[in-house]
Amino acid sequence: MTLARMCAIQTGFTARGRLDHAENGNVLALQLRDVTPNGIIVFNNLTCLHLDHIPEKYLLRSGDVVFRSRGERTTAAVIDASFPAPALAVLPLMILRPDPQVLSGAYLAWAINQEPAQRHFEESAQGTSLRMVSRSSLEDLKISVPSLETQQRILQLDALAERERDLAEQLTRKQHELIRRLLVERARKRTRASGMERMTK
Repeated sequence: MTLARMCAIQTGFTARGRLDHAENGNVLALQLRDVTPNGIIVFNNLTCLHLDHIPEKYLLRSGDVVFRSRGERTTAAVIDASFPAPALAVLPLMILRPDPQVLSGAYLAWAINQEPAQRHFEESAQGTSLRMVSRSSLEDLKISVPSLETQQRILQLDALAERERDLAEQLTRKQHELIRRLLVERARKRTRASGMERMTK
């Protein structure tokens, strides 16, 4: 099933000129730089804007998905309940609003970040030095949509797999550190032993 049949797709807010920080602003701006290539939203440096009129369609809400339509990696991130509001997404970010009866935002972001979707974007991307994914390409993307319960289970299993990978990497680093310390200690002992042998001769 294509995304166009499962969610509303909206291009981000088009800024007229620079987005300068306003101390007494009334809305936060989520920009491309605030979404990592791995699909993680960084809240620390969101720009605060003052707009006389804030178009409702650009305002983000829990369950929305923002898509990086430009860059080396065209990935997605879900907006959860912890995201500060009010905030709007700025082009080249796109806003995806899935039908909550069919598709969860977290699962949609996960599916977009997987290899089949990334291959679709790579084949249809425009530009060479700076890849761009069009709205039509996003609308034509096909993803598998199991039941909401199964979607949640998939996300839980993926989180467990990610946690297992992190723990394995930590264990490998600690093993390497231990081996290096043992080798350094062995080198010191051998050096001291060699020095004592020379002194007794």
